[in-house]
Amino acid sequence: MTATEALLDRRGGLRDRVARLERMLEIRALEDRVQALFSEGLVHGTTHTAQGQEAVAVGVAAATRPTDVVTCTYRGHAVALALGLTVEDVLGEIMGRTIGSVGGVGGSMHLCEPDVGLLPTFAIVGAGIPVAVGAGLSAQLRGGDDIAVAVFGDGATNIGAFHEGLNLAAIWQLPVLFVCEHNVYGEYSRFDLTTPVADVSVRGASYAIPSATVDGQDVDVVVAAVEEAVTAIRAGGGPRFLEFKTYRYAGHSRSDTAPYRPEGEMELWRERDPIDRFTERLLSEDALDAAAADAMAARVAARVDEAVETVKASPVPDAEAMFRHVYAPNRSR
Repeated sequence: MTATEALLDRRGGLRDRVARLERMLEIRALEDRVQALFSEGLVHGTTHTAQGQEAVAVGVAAATRPTDVVTCTYRGHAVALALGLTVEDVLGEIMGRTIGSVGGVGGSMHLCEPDVGLLPTFAIVGAGIPVAVGAGLSAQLRGGDDIAVAVFGDGATNIGAFHEGLNLAAIWQLPVLFVCEHNVYGEYSRFDLTTPVADVSVRGASYAIPSATVDGQDVDVVVAAVEEAVTAIRAGGGPRFLEFKTYRYAGHSRSDTAPYRPEGEMELWRERDPIDRFTERLLSEDALDAAAADAMAARVAARVDEAVETVKASPVPDAEAMFRHVYAPNRSR
C-alpha cells in the first residue's frame, strides 16, 4: 500500500462508527501528549489544541470525501487527523521534524496534505474562509460535485473576510460548506462579550444561506447535519452554514491557563464530553463491549507512544528546506 493509499484508507475507515470513536480517542491522546512534549521543550514556538472538539472534526471528515478540499485554523490538529493524516504526520510537523506532513518546516499551525483534501492550515483568524470560497469557485468551474469546506472558530465571524466570503458564496451559489466550531472563546475573549448574537448561524441566514445551530458534542448529530448539508450542496443548492456548539478544554495556546473561565463552566462541559457520550452510546447499543473499549484505548495509547519515539528519532530539516517548494515546476515545458 502506498502512502497515499494508506491515508485514504484511514479516511475511509470513518464510515464505521466504532472507527470514529477510535479516531476521536487518537486526537485526544495526541493533543494531551503535545502539551506534555511542549513542557519538555520538544515543541518550539507555541501550539493550539482542541481537546473537547473531537466530534466536530471527525464528523466533518466522516461525511465528506477526500476529493473535497478543507481549510481550517491554527487549531487544526484534530481536523488533520480526522481527514486521514497519521499521528507521525501531525506530530512530526508540530515537533519540526522531516517526518512531518510538510517536512517539518510548517510547524503546529501549518499542516497540509492534498491527498486527503487538507489545504494548508492558517495562522490568521478566519483566513481560510476566502480560500475555501475560491476553492468552491474552482470546483464550480470544473464541474462535478466536489465541494469546499471552511472550518473556523466563532471569533472569525467578527472579521471582514467572513462576511465577504459568505456574501460572495451566496451571490455565486458556490459549493461551500461553512463550519463554525463555536467553542465559546475567541482566543482569550468570551463570545458573549464580543458578539451581540447568541447563535452565529443567524449570520449565515442573513446572507440567504441555509444555516443551522447543531450540538457539536455528539458525533452522530454532527455527521447527520454535515451529510444533509453536503447532499444539498452537491445537488447544486449553493452554500450551507453549520454552527457547532462545542468547547475547548485547553486555553487558547499552550501558555494560556484560561483564568478567564467562570467557575464551574469547564465541569459542565465535561459532563457532555463527546468521547464519553459516544462511548456510552456504542456500549448501550452493543456496538462495542467494555473489553473492546479498553483494548481500543490501549491500542491508541501505544500508537501515540510509538509515534512519539519515531518522531524523536527523525531528523530536523536542514537550512535549505526553507527554500524548497517555493516555486512550482513549469509543466508546460
